[in-house]
Amino acid sequence: MIDLKLLRHDPDVVRASQISRGEDPGVVDAVLAADAENRSALASFEAKRAEQKVLGKTVAQAQGAEKQTVLATAKVLAGEVKELQAAADAAAARAVELARLLGNIPEDGVPAGGEDNFTVLRHEGKARDFVSEGIEVKDHLELGEGLKAIDMERGAKVSGARFYFLTGIGARLELAILNAAMAAAQDAGFSPMITPTLVRPETMAGTGFLGDHADEIYYLEKDELYLVGTSEVALAGYHSDEIIDLSDGPLRYAGWSTCYRREAGSAGKDTRGIIRVHQFHKIEMFSYVTAADAAVEHARFLRIEEQMLQALELPYRVIDTAAGDLGQSAARKFDCEAWLPSQERWMEVTSTSNCTTYQARRLGIRERGEGGTQAVATVNGTIGTTRWIVALLENHQQADGSVYVPPVLRPYLGGLEVLEPVE
Repeated sequence: MIDLKLLRHDPDVVRASQISRGEDPGVVDAVLAADAENRSALASFEAKRAEQKVLGKTVAQAQGAEKQTVLATAKVLAGEVKELQAAADAAAARAVELARLLGNIPEDGVPAGGEDNFTVLRHEGKARDFVSEGIEVKDHLELGEGLKAIDMERGAKVSGARFYFLTGIGARLELAILNAAMAAAQDAGFSPMITPTLVRPETMAGTGFLGDHADEIYYLEKDELYLVGTSEVALAGYHSDEIIDLSDGPLRYAGWSTCYRREAGSAGKDTRGIIRVHQFHKIEMFSYVTAADAAVEHARFLRIEEQMLQALELPYRVIDTAAGDLGQSAARKFDCEAWLPSQERWMEVTSTSNCTTYQARRLGIRERGEGGTQAVATVNGTIGTTRWIVALLENHQQADGSVYVPPVLRPYLGGLEVLEPVE
């Protein structure tokens, strides 16, 4: 949730934010009206409550008939106080409900627009020229089937479309990627975590995932629990309603979890293979940091992600995501996109977001400052996921269907330097 003080004192900043995100700026006026109603109702309640306290002091001093009159007045006043308190509580709830509709304020420099309006910051690595090498490019599924690493047919038989089995070297390859990612995160100062994949509604809502993309989330209505699409959700809720100590620097966690996404609205997009699926694994870095240090921490996350991609020897580009594609919680988001030879396009493989104090305000996560408690900031970023198998197989394929293994993964694959096709 955005800072209501900012909304009151500089609503034009919030209106501009809404416009840059492609959202309704009129919500700002609705929130301001609800906030004004809330403060008015609260003032009326406090005034009547003060009157009640004054009257209460006279009850003990009153005698006889006067006391009965005072008690009757006190009873009426108590009813009025109760009604005003209910009105103030309702107005406060309404103001918060409307405020939660507002997305985070994008940082200065974030491109305006939607999904296609990103800015390319740089390219790293060089895509192979398969033509000059005399190699006919195969896509990751053909390569994976040749390695007996991916079984989509039985995945669909067991669970339906967009499910799969990783078999043999495929399972080992995913574990290698995830273990290498977790090791890199730990070396960078992150504490490893195995996180829950089912969370309560207040946790899911607190992270900002129940906005425009709520239809992508699996919900278990009978249990009132959501299946997470990233361990970011559980990690954000880990310190909810707490005052944490950041005096020694950020609290950094790396969460390993299975992730679930309905992929609603993506019919026909990347349906072949394991690019866009309903279930996958991911290592997610997450940091609680002071608001003043959030941008620096965000840049650090990006460097760690890039170091991992470079260790996997993947050509990639870094993009500055446009405001309309940030999601509700992020103030800035950098994506790393690996080259996909079979489709001759870029494919997102990592994302890191600075959510500033937005999630922490919703989840009640604070730190102690000179002026009392204040909201912390949160930063998140992916350092390893199932989709990386796609980029790795395609970019490191050989003419005979084998796949080169970068040195960073070899310790987790028993020293294998090449993955060989299975006859």
